[in-house]
This record gives sequence, C-alpha cells and structure tokens, in this order.
Amino acid sequence: MATLLSMYGYDNDDDFVESGPVSGPTHKPQTIAALDVRQSILEDIALKTLYLSGSLSVLELSNRTQLSYEVANELFCKLRAELLCQVTGMTGTVPQIAITSQGRSRAVDLLAQSHYSGAAPVSFESYAEQTRKQSVKKVEVHAAHVKRAFSHLVIENEMLRQLGTALNSGSSVFLYGPPGTGKTTVAEGLSRVLADDEVWIPYAVEVDGQIITIYDPSIHKRVPESEPKNHDSRWVLCHRPAVLVGGELTAEMLDLQFNPTTKFYVAPAQMKANNGVLIIDDFGRQRIRPDELLNRWVVPLDRRIDFLTLAGGKKIEVPFEMLIVFASNMDPAELVDPAFLRRIQTKIRIGEVSDDNFNEIFCRVAAQNQVPFDIGIPNDLIDFIHVTLKQELRSCYPRDIVNQVCWAAQYEGRKPYLDRSALKQAVEAYFLAKS
Repeated sequence: MATLLSMYGYDNDDDFVESGPVSGPTHKPQTIAALDVRQSILEDIALKTLYLSGSLSVLELSNRTQLSYEVANELFCKLRAELLCQVTGMTGTVPQIAITSQGRSRAVDLLAQSHYSGAAPVSFESYAEQTRKQSVKKVEVHAAHVKRAFSHLVIENEMLRQLGTALNSGSSVFLYGPPGTGKTTVAEGLSRVLADDEVWIPYAVEVDGQIITIYDPSIHKRVPESEPKNHDSRWVLCHRPAVLVGGELTAEMLDLQFNPTTKFYVAPAQMKANNGVLIIDDFGRQRIRPDELLNRWVVPLDRRIDFLTLAGGKKIEVPFEMLIVFASNMDPAELVDPAFLRRIQTKIRIGEVSDDNFNEIFCRVAAQNQVPFDIGIPNDLIDFIHVTLKQELRSCYPRDIVNQVCWAAQYEGRKPYLDRSALKQAVEAYFLAKS
C-alpha cells in the first residue's frame, strides 16, 4: 500500500507547471447594452456607490464599479437626467459628480433593500458558462506536474501515480488512514498541482435582482500581471482556488449565506471552490452528519450541478465543477454506504512509513529546523516507537519530536541539539506514558 512521508513544510514555489488562463472575459463592454445585466441593476449600484462615497469623478465611479469609463459616463448621464446626481466641477474633461437630495432619498430606499455597492455583478448565466469552460475535468495532469508539486514531500512513486490519476478524474478522492500520516498535507498538495492554472472569478453574480458575492481575497489568489489590459474588470484572474473546511462545517454552510443586515448573499464554500479543489478535512467529525452531507451531494457528484436556495424559496442550478477531497482518520466503509462510496471515484490509503523513509524524513526535518543531532538518533527513535510503544511509524513524528527539542532549547536559552538526553525528554513530553 502506498505511504506518505512528509516534511510538513513547503518552500518551492517555482515547481509548478506553467500555464495560461482559459479563454474568458477579455473584452471590456463599452455600452450598457453590451453588458449582461439589466440597466436598472447598474444604475442602483452606481447610485449607492455615489451615496456612500460622497463626491467623486466619473473616472472614480468607473474604477469602483469595475465598469468601463464609457459605461460609467452613460450611467452618470442617466442618473443626472433623473435629477439623482449633479456635476460639481471638472477635472480636465472628467466631470466631478455628487448625489442630489432626491438621489440621496432614492439611495436610502435602495440600501434598505440591499447594501451591495461597488463592483458590478455579472449575470448568473455568464458565470455558469465560464465556470463550465474552466472545469477541473478539462485539466490534463502528467507525472512531471505531480512530482514538482509534491517535491517538498518524501513520497512513493506509486502514490504519486494514484494522486495523478485522481487529479485527471476531476471528480472526488477519499484519503484515509490513521492520524498523523499526512492526509491533509496530501490534500493540499493536490490543490498545488492545479494552483498555477489560471481561471476567471467574478466579484459577484446577479440572480433575479439578488446579488451573490463570490470573489474572496482570502481564497482567490489574484494574478493581475496575467490579466489582459482591456478585460472585463468585473472578473478577476486567479489561480485555481483551494477551500478547506473541517469540523466547523454545518448543513447551513452549504447553502447561500444571506446576511440580514447587508441583505445580499455570500457564496457557500463549494461555490467559492468552483474550478479548484474543495477539501473536507477530518471527514466524519463535522457538525453535519456524514450521511447528511453525502446525501446532499449525491446529485452534484453525479451530474456536476448543485441546487442552492434563495431567501424566497427559489432554487437555482449552480455548476459543481471542482475536485472534492475527503480526508478522514475513520474507515470509509463505516462512514458511508457502498452506493455512495462508489461515487467517490478514487480511494487512497495513507499509512505507516518504512524505517529508511522515516530516517530520511527525520534528517530533512532536522536540517530544515537547523537542529544538529547525534548519529543514531533517528534509529533510536524508530526503536522506541516499534519496540517500546509497539506502534507503526507515522510521518508526523519527526516534525513533532524536533519541535519538542526546539521548544525546550528556547526555554533554556540555548541552541537546539538532539542527543539521547534531548530525545528522551522529547518522547516523554510527546507520547502517552504506558500505564
């Protein structure tokens, strides 16, 4: 069975395969008619932006709404004709504008319905079309890509083959095995294989007049240097995203998040993970039961569509275009029934490591942390785990023991050094004592 040996560190950002963005919104619309959302939606956002910002120029309005100058000027002319804003001056040939009292009253009414302002949304249809064009199923992964992305790990070729196969499926992976064997590290490595590929993410989408925000800077890593100069700025070019959720996951988090104060929606985790990787860590320990979660995703895993519900009860069909990684310490057969297990296309057990590979991990971790050690210390640790504890070797042990040595040295005000005395202190602190 394949096994993982991990240094639990990553500092090789140059090891990804180079790729370019998929075709997308490379042309910025120059008129309201050329946009994919209704004029009234754009006018409302422009007015709310003007109300919240105070006086600004048409150019600043363009930048804040991520619309072209021509569209922003067209919106300004519409608002001005309705006496909702007025010109207060000129900066060269660019009008400086401010909201009128009539416009202020209208903006207050609009804000009572929704506080959303700023970047104009794209239509839901445009979002769905672009997301399907960028599906992870359309990414080809080869051995060299996987080896580069996992170069920070000591990992067997057989497992690399299994992981590469799983990535090419673009579907779902179940990583299972005992604690401390590196399942989360492997899951994150899978996302790194895809990370350098670039996809378009919208700031927000509009559905029946409702706004759903999608772009999240904490998840979506923008690559502005790769964006075409005249692209539709309502879209952001990002690395394929990776979203990790753990025990905090609830059923409510899988649906649209409506904020009763701001009165607009935030996309759920799986929607933010579209075109990337969604990692369900510690699967089986969520606040939502495993069977409930999996029943919720029977259709998405089969048909690659999800159904989300707006506050009024209307359901919308959303693309479900991501690689899902389930990572668990539990036996998959005890967590889910055979019918659902069949839908998870690839199952990979991550178990114990060999003595030689454990030794290699130990040496790498010690070097990474600048901890010199006596010859034979790795073998002493191996003997202690095998003989005294009668346990299997796990890839987390070298990191955790070296950390113990570093913490003790910091407390004593000296440089860390791993001899038999330091090893004894570390294992006594880390492992449970036998009764």
